[in-house]
Amino acid sequence: MGFPGTWMTESESVIYRVVPKCACSTIGQIMFYSDHGRFFDGDIHDSTSGLHKWAQETSQPLIERSVKGQKTFAFTCVRNPYTRILSSFFDKICGIQRNGKRYRGNLVPLLVQKYGIEVGGEDGKQAFDQIQSFRRFLLFARDSIRWRKPMEPDIHWSAMSGHVSTFIANGGRYDRVVFTEKFNEGMKGVLDGIKTPHKVDLKKIPRFNESEGHGPKREHPVEDYFDDLSMHLMWEIYKRDFQLFRYDFDNPANKMPLGEVDLDEVHAKLGD
Repeated sequence: MGFPGTWMTESESVIYRVVPKCACSTIGQIMFYSDHGRFFDGDIHDSTSGLHKWAQETSQPLIERSVKGQKTFAFTCVRNPYTRILSSFFDKICGIQRNGKRYRGNLVPLLVQKYGIEVGGEDGKQAFDQIQSFRRFLLFARDSIRWRKPMEPDIHWSAMSGHVSTFIANGGRYDRVVFTEKFNEGMKGVLDGIKTPHKVDLKKIPRFNESEGHGPKREHPVEDYFDDLSMHLMWEIYKRDFQLFRYDFDNPANKMPLGEVDLDEVHAKLGD
């Protein structure tokens, strides 16, 4: 199994377990900058050098040694499940991707056909009922996660606790869980705990939102997308995320966490 989705600076100052849709582009660029004094030119997900990634074979033994040694500061980043899945919908389902095509080829036509989802036409720019389409997408997300039909769950809407757990189950331990909603505060805690070749001034770091502009803008407040049935589906899929990462299930309008993450609880419950 190893450590999928794990990145580490070349200086081995810090290890990060990527959780999709949780500021991963910005975090990757901060890590790259902390080693090289410059940002990666392009989407950090496309980098093949300058940052160790589990997906790069030559990085694997180095990452494995550091993670299992538990001497390198390790962290991950989470986000409110309501805003995370909305972001996934507008970016991955409604949006045209960087390659000029729809995400995962036949995924969107399948959703249009099987679930009656609208995505704003061929170019994603036409008006459509965002709330109705999102709720139908949520049904699909539940089906793919619960029953792996009509396809395997996608990393962008599978539960955060699932991503976070693989790191623990294979011998890693987190020193910090950062909230996307309190990003600067959380990343300051990470940077204060490590020594980097180049100093990082968080106030000057731009936000690298690589998915921005892919899809239509959200037209309504977060809470308008979630009726009673939608919230029931959210609990079915993301119960563990709400509980472990202290997000407010009862009020979709409140994106902020209700308290700090208990790291011991996270390790105990996700280390099975």
